[in-house]
Amino acid sequence: MPYTVKGAIARAEGAEVEIVDVVVPDPGPGDVIVDVQACGVCHTDLSYRDGGINDEFPFLLGHEAAGRVSAVGEGVTHVEVGDYVVLNWRAVCGECRACKRGDLKYCFATHNASRKMTLTDGTELTPALGIGAFIEKTIVHERQCTKVDEQAAPEVAGLLGCGVMAGIGAAINTGEVKRGESVAVIGCGGVGNAAIAGAKLAGASTIIALDVVDAKLEGAKEFGATDTVNTKDLSEEEVVAAVQGLTGGFGADVVIDAVGRPETYRQAFYARDLAGRVVLVGVPHPKAEITLPFLDVFGRGGSLKSSWYGDCLPERDFPMLVDLYLQGRLPLDRFVTETISADQIEAAFGKIHDGTVLRSVVKY
Repeated sequence: MPYTVKGAIARAEGAEVEIVDVVVPDPGPGDVIVDVQACGVCHTDLSYRDGGINDEFPFLLGHEAAGRVSAVGEGVTHVEVGDYVVLNWRAVCGECRACKRGDLKYCFATHNASRKMTLTDGTELTPALGIGAFIEKTIVHERQCTKVDEQAAPEVAGLLGCGVMAGIGAAINTGEVKRGESVAVIGCGGVGNAAIAGAKLAGASTIIALDVVDAKLEGAKEFGATDTVNTKDLSEEEVVAAVQGLTGGFGADVVIDAVGRPETYRQAFYARDLAGRVVLVGVPHPKAEITLPFLDVFGRGGSLKSSWYGDCLPERDFPMLVDLYLQGRLPLDRFVTETISADQIEAAFGKIHDGTVLRSVVKY
């Protein structure tokens, strides 16, 4: 029997979030039903609502979630009823060209549920990042479920489903930060602070946090920042000089742009040492463009990388990071600014704009 439950949708570009009845079908082959226990309010959901991803409205929002498997479809072997899982949007297919060459983190055909959730009038919903988790129950592919230690509360574990994993992975997986290296992180929101935490885990000796808000810079120290720079009134040249001044005059070995604006990317490009690495993990606006002197691209060497989902493999990374949290080595709980109800999602989007939260988390 299909389930009718409450879910949060965006019906049209820029329209306020609505809590409506959503029909969740019985699981098809390879599908599972997950009872959602908590789901973080991520900037990506705001981008869906505002038409910054695509125009396949209406969207069922939410994707950064943890919960428990309550039903499974035919042929499911990866999880079973009762498993405590974090949802992920990189369910590697094993068959695409990326998977076949061993680059699973670039899988081009990740699995999604075989059946669509709908409104009660039959209108199909597009689930955010193939998940749709601002809802009491959701349907996903079995490989979108990663089992983790259930000692981690769902409002904490679920954050690995997107933003925190993106930041930690930008430092560890994409940036390949090594012991003793210097790292600069531009933007101290949830993703940026996660990158700082990842750099600390990797053994970076100098971790420089850059932001335009003093309170966010103070918060960055809790995640491992050794130095801070308020860039609000600084020119590009002054930002670069500040980073160089904290790294022996050379620039950082790795600079992570967690903002994704042309001006912050230019700062990252020039604030790194020669042959250093730039990692872009902040998602740019679709119309944003950047211009760099071609000779500088050549002459500074190193690498310019984009980090998709922190270049993670959920089956490898989620359980490991939960274990580090339970050992007291990774402060995942500090990312949770507040827990809210589903009818407060729209207000939480406003707090994202204001920069007053790391994460609001909806609890079910």
